[in-house]
Amino acid sequence: MTHAKICGLTTPETLDAALAGGAAFVGAVVFPKSPRHIEPLHAATLFERARGKAKIVAVTVDADDALLTEIALILKPDLIQLHGHETRERAGRVRMLAGAGIIKVLPIRTHEDFAEADDWEPFADHLMFDAKPPEGSVLPGGVGARFDWALLADRAFRHPWFLAGGLTPDNVAQAIRLSGAPLVDVSSGVESAPGVKDPALITAFLDTVRAA
Repeated sequence: MTHAKICGLTTPETLDAALAGGAAFVGAVVFPKSPRHIEPLHAATLFERARGKAKIVAVTVDADDALLTEIALILKPDLIQLHGHETRERAGRVRMLAGAGIIKVLPIRTHEDFAEADDWEPFADHLMFDAKPPEGSVLPGGVGARFDWALLADRAFRHPWFLAGGLTPDNVAQAIRLSGAPLVDVSSGVESAPGVKDPALITAFLDTVRAA
């Protein structure tokens, strides 16, 4: 059975839709350049309703120690998602600072882009394979880009891994079939506008994942 993460949640209505639909992970994006950015204090207030129901993920991009400490003390996430250029050594520091597990995002376009996966596996609780963003994008993800999901077929990893990038309620079943993904992550694919999550699309996505 494939489990889902709904990322970039900012309102009670959309978080409730994710929880009611059975999302295993819910994500708060703490990155000011993102249209889904949420301050740690706001995130802590919002995501407290998810504690014990889904794993809370704080999504960061090359965050410094001060921000990570703030996230750890205020939000208390189960996992920190590293969506920047973090090194494996940095991941160890993040784990220590935050007292949380690690999701490391690896941008994929071709077979060659999987070379880092073996090196990262000892340092991450989960790997996330996301599409490389378009040239010139200021965002590392959440732009609706996708890659060839069949590149993941028959690949084996130590821990359950996430498929991300361009997933929607309409294509996630096909993505799961082609990739064999045990976990899927969606953000822009369940939005009515950049940063505006749609509860109906969240429900449809989760229903489709559950049936896949």
